[in-house]
Amino acid sequence: MSKALVIGASRGIGLEFVRQYRAAGAQVVATARSEEGLARLRELGASALRLDVADTASAAGLAWQIDGHQFDEVVIVAGVYGPRIAGLQTPSEADFDAVMHTNVLGPMRVLPQLSEALAPGARLAIISSRMGSIGLRSSGSGWLYRASKAAVNSVLKDASLLLQDQAICISLHPGWVRTEMGGEGADIDVATSVAGMRTVLATLKPAHNGGFFNYDGQALAW
Repeated sequence: MSKALVIGASRGIGLEFVRQYRAAGAQVVATARSEEGLARLRELGASALRLDVADTASAAGLAWQIDGHQFDEVVIVAGVYGPRIAGLQTPSEADFDAVMHTNVLGPMRVLPQLSEALAPGARLAIISSRMGSIGLRSSGSGWLYRASKAAVNSVLKDASLLLQDQAICISLHPGWVRTEMGGEGADIDVATSVAGMRTVLATLKPAHNGGFFNYDGQALAW
């Protein structure tokens, strides 16, 4: 039986990862911040852990909670969009801290605690965004969110080098998904997005380590 870890699974993309992994018969450990989120995970049959990647004390406790586990797949989903900035509007310090602490510092807190919990040949993904790509960029809207996703792509690239003997590590763009963050006018539903990303993870080869991929498997420019 395969084993998966989903970081940030209380709703949306993270919760759908848990649902699909469980439907496929995988053993799942997943995290959420609230009791309501934890309850949703338990209803799906996952082992639910309380974790807030933006909180120093909470994030520091992940390693002991997953001690003894060997995960075949790890997906770091936790993220926030922040203010809907359309132009060159300076974000407040509070907004900057909230977005950067969750989207960038969060994975930097989590990744070092995973090295002992990766099964041989593990596959690890951070849910990033095409909006973080510099090479593909044609709009400047949401520049705080874009900056955070460009930064987390850098974090993933470094992790892929440091963990290359243990796991294949990639960044994933989930598409524009109909979730609370993506809105009702988005292109695809969450089930389609997650099914695509799971296929990408399942078919990774060592040569893909450190890559950036769309949910349908298309390679993306950094």
